[in-house]
Amino acid sequence: MKEHTSPVPPEDRTRLLAGTHHAPHATLGAHPAPTGTAFRALRPYARKVTLVTEEETIPLHHDGEGFFSALVNAPAPRDYRLHITYDNTELITPDPYALLPSLSDFDLHLITEGRHEELWQALGAHPMTHQDIQGTRFTLWAPNAQGVRVVGDFNHWDGTGFPMRSLGASGVWELFIPHLAEGELYKFEITRPDGSKTLRADPLARRTETPPANSSITESSHHTWHDNDWMATRGTCTPPPHEAPLSIYEIHLPSWRPGLTYRQLATQLPAYVSDLGFTHVELMPIAEHPYGGSWGYQVTGFYAPTARLGTPDDFRHLVDALHQAGIGVIMDWVPAHFPRDDWALAEFDGRTLYEHEDPSRAAHPDWGTLEFDYGRKEVRNFLVANAVYWCEEFHIDGLRVDAVASMLYLDYSRENGDWTPNEYGGRENLDAVEFLQEMNATLYRRCPGVVTIAEESTAWDGVTRATHHKGPTGFGGLGFGLKWNMGWMHDSLDYVSHDPIHRAHHHDEMTFSMVYAYSENYVLPISHDEVVHGKRSLVSKMPGDWWQQRATHRAYLGFMWSHPGKQLLFMGQEFAQGAEWSEAHGPDWWLLDPSYPAEPDHRGVRDLTRALNKTYRTTPALWQRDTDPAGFEWIVGDAAQDNVFAFLRRAADGTPLLAVSNFSPVVRDGYRLGAPDDIPAWHEVLNTDDARYGGSGVTNPDPVKPEPHAAHGHPASIRLKLPPLATVWLRPA
Repeated sequence: MKEHTSPVPPEDRTRLLAGTHHAPHATLGAHPAPTGTAFRALRPYARKVTLVTEEETIPLHHDGEGFFSALVNAPAPRDYRLHITYDNTELITPDPYALLPSLSDFDLHLITEGRHEELWQALGAHPMTHQDIQGTRFTLWAPNAQGVRVVGDFNHWDGTGFPMRSLGASGVWELFIPHLAEGELYKFEITRPDGSKTLRADPLARRTETPPANSSITESSHHTWHDNDWMATRGTCTPPPHEAPLSIYEIHLPSWRPGLTYRQLATQLPAYVSDLGFTHVELMPIAEHPYGGSWGYQVTGFYAPTARLGTPDDFRHLVDALHQAGIGVIMDWVPAHFPRDDWALAEFDGRTLYEHEDPSRAAHPDWGTLEFDYGRKEVRNFLVANAVYWCEEFHIDGLRVDAVASMLYLDYSRENGDWTPNEYGGRENLDAVEFLQEMNATLYRRCPGVVTIAEESTAWDGVTRATHHKGPTGFGGLGFGLKWNMGWMHDSLDYVSHDPIHRAHHHDEMTFSMVYAYSENYVLPISHDEVVHGKRSLVSKMPGDWWQQRATHRAYLGFMWSHPGKQLLFMGQEFAQGAEWSEAHGPDWWLLDPSYPAEPDHRGVRDLTRALNKTYRTTPALWQRDTDPAGFEWIVGDAAQDNVFAFLRRAADGTPLLAVSNFSPVVRDGYRLGAPDDIPAWHEVLNTDDARYGGSGVTNPDPVKPEPHAAHGHPASIRLKLPPLATVWLRPA
């Protein structure tokens, strides 16, 4: 019953072919006409296109350049298919341009307001059922684009026949492609405001190709979680992280055991970390990144685990295995900047979009990257939702937020004249402050029990204060749960790197941290940053011969585990690796091969790490009051000439632990220390000089009883044998 053709109007035809049409669904598909229904399709390279209904088949006329049309003197059928014939294949498919938008008005409202907390559910590529049709919905925020088309393997990377429609003032483009399933490579072809074109990976892609390839991949999760007990306990948030034991093993997954996939790691990593007694692992950034040498700190795929080690479900499997082993998972998260790759976020739709429009605010001065525009609500939404995404979709238990200081200050690494003060004349980046507050508040509300940790290297007031509590500077807190104590790290490492004979002149570097220890909730980090780029490994920082280096290494770990704050140790340092870390080969596991003559030296340090964690986890005095000054008391902090430090840690019920460190290479026999007179005897529970750890075996095997001899402000005192270059822990016997 076809009367004649109904070709696409010339202006629409030109715009569709140029990729600049904002409403292709208004032209293509089925549309009422004065004498019936007009059917139009754009299928480049097709030899013919036939309309198939329940009652009949109607050939469409080829109008040239891939356009096909027909005018039928009948109402539009409720359902029809397009039978498309190519040179070597045929395809029968629903017409994507006959379908209603697959994104709800409420989603668009939330996106426009910058308040879509599940943005990954609205944007990106989603295999789904729409109007009873299986396929994939593609949605993209690109408000400056003249037009957007979907390209991929499924259309031979020619998007002419797959233009997306603009959904009003939201800046969102949408297209549902029937019968397109999981595992398809795709990108977006964007026509910029100047008419040029750019091919971009999906900012919300949940899976990517393995670098250096950079296409996005359609993906759905099919993982069945088995960590219900873990997640239920996490959800109760009891006790909060700053009042719970927290010792972290930091890992660069691609090099921990080079060549292992996520699933292979799941069979080895939980067992290793459990054996050593760490409560958590911290994964260096696992979001997709093009350059492996960045260690993941220059992210292009913020919603996709790196494909180098497997699929997103493979990564879920690893997190699941760690949880089932009782190990929490923290991941490094990088919202401070992104690289300039021309297929990723930089000038995404032809103009500044994710980066700040002011070039002096956009360019990161240190890394050659771009800083996010935290003042733009859609960009802030992209990042806040990303934080939620990792914790909800992958059950991540904490985010360590990288480079917070670079976000907070407008003059960070910039000279005078290279930055513009904020509206009050200050150097604070008010947009970044608001973003961090919103991110923390949203994450803690949605994911109880999750912890956020700031890598913040300045004295910014209130990093771990609640966002609604204002400090003396007038700002509310940033809302983090914990903060890396960079000052403690630098000072203490400087102290132990000196020869013992010179340490007396640096004694305050080990005691100064207690002046500010309770200003924030702290993590004590010996991270990857401290064992690369000429800084030497932890044991190699220590002076003296090999025995003295290992002894000081062990003593330092003992001091670190007893100091107020949570602990973080980078892989390889748990067994005193002598070489710097390199992402090319990872830890020197061969040092633990029994055939290696010095293997006992390295095994001894690892055995000590295990003992530290075991004793730590069963001793509330070492973690319960990390943020409470009542949980700490100096016994002696001024014994500079002796290189000795002694202090008490107390649990919430008052139960003490006495920690004594001797950073001199001599045995101090009968060393007198003040002690509470209500403890009848003390028992040595850990000694880093124990022979089993590679020490000289100078210990205090018998209970140590107080004497009625006043010392250090206490009415009683004890006399200890202090081993050389060692830390000793004692508990009430």
